[in-house]
Amino acid sequence: MSVLFFGSISTLADTSELQRRAFNEAFQAHGLDWNWSREDYVSMLGSNGGKDRIADFARERGQEVDAAEVHATKSAIFQELLSSQDVSARPGVLDTVRRAKDDGTRVGFVTTTSGDNIAALLRALSPDITSDTFDVIVDSSSVSTGKPDPAAYQYALDTLGEDAAGAVAIEDNEGGVRSATAAGLTCIAFPNQNTADADFSGAATTVEALRPDDVVALIKA
Repeated sequence: MSVLFFGSISTLADTSELQRRAFNEAFQAHGLDWNWSREDYVSMLGSNGGKDRIADFARERGQEVDAAEVHATKSAIFQELLSSQDVSARPGVLDTVRRAKDDGTRVGFVTTTSGDNIAALLRALSPDITSDTFDVIVDSSSVSTGKPDPAAYQYALDTLGEDAAGAVAIEDNEGGVRSATAAGLTCIAFPNQNTADADFSGAATTVEALRPDDVVALIKA
């Protein structure tokens, strides 16, 4: 068979600015005089892992911060924002999922965010996209190393009994593309509003919207 993987929350719905807002509100909640501008945030998106970004930022400023606690607050705020904001699927996502299923292609969601974040996103996108949309969902509890390590994709392939040669991943950031290609997958770069200027040279193609025929062509290549 073949499989199509969506590689992060923002490949389904562009939540990048909600994420940045959640970080800044979490900093305020913890009494930190930090405020990540859009430029600041964009510069941090070459790798995955919000907790690591917080820890690295604190280290650069010579501050002692409980990065895990701040990140937990950020996640709670992000989940609340998802429930209160108008969140919709990105261009072409729903048509691509329908086409994949019509063709008998399995569909997976391969992230290294928390299960709670995934659940909040799927509630926001329901009924168009739910947990039943996916044949496998990978979250931070599934593997011990996050992207750009290929472990998340290797786990998904092993779970489905699929081979990387028949798999295509859709990713929105550099770390995700590196993860997918390191696992042997063909990758479509689908930048979000804050990663449009990233280096996606490792991807097979870079698109602003998903077109089902083009995605299927890559799956069957």
